[in-house]
Formats: sequence, C-alpha cells, structure tokens
Amino acid sequence: MPITTGNHPTALWPGVHDFFGAKYKEKPEIWRQIFEVNPSKKKFERVVEIKGFGLPVIKQEGAPISYDTELQGDVKDYLHVVYGLGYIVTEEELSDNLYEQVSPARAGRLAFSMRQGKEVVHANIFNNGFDSNFVGANGVELFSTAQVTEDGTQSNHIATAADLSETVLEDLVVQIRNANNSKGLTIALEPEMLIIPVDLEFEARRILDSLLQNDTANNAINVLRSSGVFPKGILVNPYLTDVDAFFIQTDAPEALTTFQRWEREFVMDNDFGTGNALAKSQERYSTGWTDFRGAYASPGA
Repeated sequence: MPITTGNHPTALWPGVHDFFGAKYKEKPEIWRQIFEVNPSKKKFERVVEIKGFGLPVIKQEGAPISYDTELQGDVKDYLHVVYGLGYIVTEEELSDNLYEQVSPARAGRLAFSMRQGKEVVHANIFNNGFDSNFVGANGVELFSTAQVTEDGTQSNHIATAADLSETVLEDLVVQIRNANNSKGLTIALEPEMLIIPVDLEFEARRILDSLLQNDTANNAINVLRSSGVFPKGILVNPYLTDVDAFFIQTDAPEALTTFQRWEREFVMDNDFGTGNALAKSQERYSTGWTDFRGAYASPGA
C-alpha cells in the first residue's frame, strides 16, 4: 500500500528534533566470506560431478591390463531467483513532508532491507542444512552421516550430535582429513574456518585462542591453535538461527556457490494518473551447495 501523509503525520509539522530507528550501523557482508561467487548470463547454471578412476590393480604376467571408466556423477542446477522489494509514495506525502531524513533516505533503507535479505537467503543454506526437505544433487541434505557417493556413503556430520567443544572440533577435523572422493580415494581436504552463531562466540574463542587446553588442569598445548587448524579463523554469523549448531568450512573447490545473474539495482518512476512515486530494488541470483565436502557440522546437543 502507498506511503501517504497518514503514515508519518508528525513529519508534516515543524518542530521534530530527530527521527530514530533507521540509522543503525550495518554489519559487514558475511555471505561473501563463505560462498564462492560466479557471474552468470543464463537462466540457470548446471554443475556436473566427474567420477574419476579407482585404484590400480595387479596385472598378471601375460594378461591384459585392467581398464576403468569415467562417469558423470551428480548434476546440480542453480536456478536463478529474483528477489525484490519496493515502495510507493503519494504525491501529497512527497510535497508535504518537511524532513529529508524521512523521505529521500527511503532508498537507503530499502537497500538495507535488500542486503539483509541476501544474508538470510545464504544463511538458510546452513539453517536448513540438517533438514531432509532441503536436499542437494545426491538427494541428501547438506549435513548427513549418509552422503550418497559412488563408493558408498560418507559423512560430513558429527557421528553423535554434540555441543561445541575442543573434543568435538578435533573429531570433525579428523573426519575432514579422512575424506574421500566419490570413488573412495583419499583427498587432501582441510578445514579453513569455523562458522558459529553469536551465542557461541565466547565459547569458541576460549577454545581456539587459549594457549593451553581449555577448561582442563592439563599442562598441554592447545593443538587446534598451535597447528593453525582454522587459517581463516572464526566467522560469527548473526543470521544463523540455531543457537548451538556450528559449522566448519573446508577448502573443497566449487562447494558452496552463488551465481549472480543480475546485480542489485534501484529504479524510480512516477505514475502519471496518481502522481505517486514508485521505487523498487531487485537482484537475481541463486545459491546452494555443489559438493557436501565444503562444510562439516554438528547441530549441537
């Protein structure tokens, strides 16, 4: 519905010292620190897994060598979606509003909403990561102990759901470093960053920043810190909705991906019949995961 003189009646009269509620500082972009961003010029983008070769086998004397074959694996389609928001302001409201911070600044407030929306869309990849209603190309949710591969099932989910602790982080790191490709061959996968909700920040910093083991009387070094397990450190994401779930991003290529089809734009126009001013902002993109090995997690206990 249009913004009319009735929406901000006080703005039609002199004497208002200031307006509050629309001048808060913004958090820096978080989603871009997690997702690989690629431009797109098509309706959708398709990413296809290649299943390589298995282990070599013994060749008996006089016998032919064994041959393997290469197969197409999972197919992931990124279908771009348009996200947009706008507002309408009556001609009378624009004419009678006495305060710049209320009317012309609406474009900035719309941009704030658009940026927040993009953060929520990307954070929901993690928020829905344990939900079987949101599956990837292999038919399984992002975090599971039974990820379907050519060689059987693999896991990027802690075996038993547990809260954040030094022990659980170590278990996940071991799981990451024992990861295999779809043929079951060992790959050099490494953890890069710990992603947590605001509620776990202090606990995470106690665990990772302590010189010695956290919350013990042992005079032992903090191995997670001394070995630099998380070279990109801790990323606190306030858009995560589960207060005790935590995630580890790995260096798996082409894993967590965003395709940007249209960059965000802001457009204004006027309706001839009513004199109303119309403004809108929109962008088009798609996001998701291609390879489950890009992130490991525990939902918390």
